[in-house]
Amino acid sequence: MADPSNTASASNEASKAAKPAPKPQNPALKMMGLPNIRLKLPSRNWLIFLTITGSFTGALLYDRREKRRAQQKWCELVAHIAREPLPVEESRRKLTVFLAAPPGDGLRSAREHFKEYVKPILVAAALDYDVIEGRREGDVRAKFAEEIRKERRKNGELSVVSVAGAGEDGVKSKEEVIAEARRAIGVRDEPGPRGDLVIGRHTWKEYVRGLHEGWLGPIDPPPAPEPESVTALEEPRVPAVEAPEQAEQAQEPAEEKKDEEKKEEKKPAGPTPAYVSTADYPSQPLPPSIPQTLDGSAPIPFPHLLGFLNTPIRIYRFLNRRYVADSVGRDVAALVLASQARPYTEGPVSDNSDSDSPVDVSGTTAYEQQTQLAHEERDWHKSVHKTDEANPDKEREWLGDVVLDPRVAGRMQRYVLSGEEEARAQRIAEGVEYIRGEERPPHVSIWQRVWIKYGYGEDPEVAKRKPIYGNIDEESA
Repeated sequence: MADPSNTASASNEASKAAKPAPKPQNPALKMMGLPNIRLKLPSRNWLIFLTITGSFTGALLYDRREKRRAQQKWCELVAHIAREPLPVEESRRKLTVFLAAPPGDGLRSAREHFKEYVKPILVAAALDYDVIEGRREGDVRAKFAEEIRKERRKNGELSVVSVAGAGEDGVKSKEEVIAEARRAIGVRDEPGPRGDLVIGRHTWKEYVRGLHEGWLGPIDPPPAPEPESVTALEEPRVPAVEAPEQAEQAQEPAEEKKDEEKKEEKKPAGPTPAYVSTADYPSQPLPPSIPQTLDGSAPIPFPHLLGFLNTPIRIYRFLNRRYVADSVGRDVAALVLASQARPYTEGPVSDNSDSDSPVDVSGTTAYEQQTQLAHEERDWHKSVHKTDEANPDKEREWLGDVVLDPRVAGRMQRYVLSGEEEARAQRIAEGVEYIRGEERPPHVSIWQRVWIKYGYGEDPEVAKRKPIYGNIDEESA
């Protein structure tokens, strides 16, 4: 009779012999201490994770690449301005940028939007710019109106306030000292049109309000309202004789009240109230120094959405920033080139106007300035619509309608790209054309760029600019 243990061992040996021998591991990987890893398909959970992360990463990388291409297109369109020679006695053409903290947020987001989309094009054209910022509602309006009033004083309009921001004691401001020093050495501004870059719908409303206040309002601040006089007769009171201790106790609270009043006076009271109301526009005369055509303006889109429930919309916008870069780049390039300007349109608006627009101008004569960037108001935070219970009659530049005077609105203009510049921008995007007057450099592969940047390679363009000296000492080879 056969031993069962022998039969079991024989069957095990037969099964082992039937299995194929494992492939030998790579000697290099074995020397590195890596195990013999056998590839296999990932599990269901891993497939879900890799699909989601891979799709999001791919969409993000594609959007950022197209965004860089769009910005590069508009930068190359205006880069020839930076190559133009500038006389030493001229200062660069200067633009004005208007920034304001968006509703419900701080000024940092507006600055980041400017640095990300607007500043690269201004740097490519080597243009200078001034920035008028506002942290609260009404700051931009007050600052812009004051700048216009200063310009009116410089042009000879009579004013009680001194020119260029000098104090009542005759001390000159820093701006006036710099301007006088430049005039003394013969420095003048570069001839050419100026322009205003207005970022966001909320800033645009303050810009239009400040423009009207500066040109239609009085050049001097209006008199402060007189306190109401007390008509009721007060009964004469006989002063009571107080003890010395009571007098000292009464004096201490009086000193504390004075200290509290001083602290309250140091707190900023907000922007300066407007010198003229919107209802008084028609009755105000035009100043003699107002030009026939005002500086061109360009309202720049500023999409800004807050709120946790708006996360899907915010993710969609985060993955489609290339469209914002292209739209902003077109408007900024049009203002930088300043090759073609047109007045803002005016005409009656029928009841079949865009129902999505929050601006109600149906059945009235509407101006194009009233509907610029109007779609952004739907994204404003709900805290903006709260009224100030302590001062319900306070003017709200953001919530109020854009009121225009035909005399000022007709002088406003907007810079646009001409058909020639549009075609040239398209050729630049296709790689057919480069900066005006220059040829596109040859393509450098990514490996060569990495070797030049992080390795020991040398950029061919840099090598061409290096001076080549001959045999100065006449030494024999």
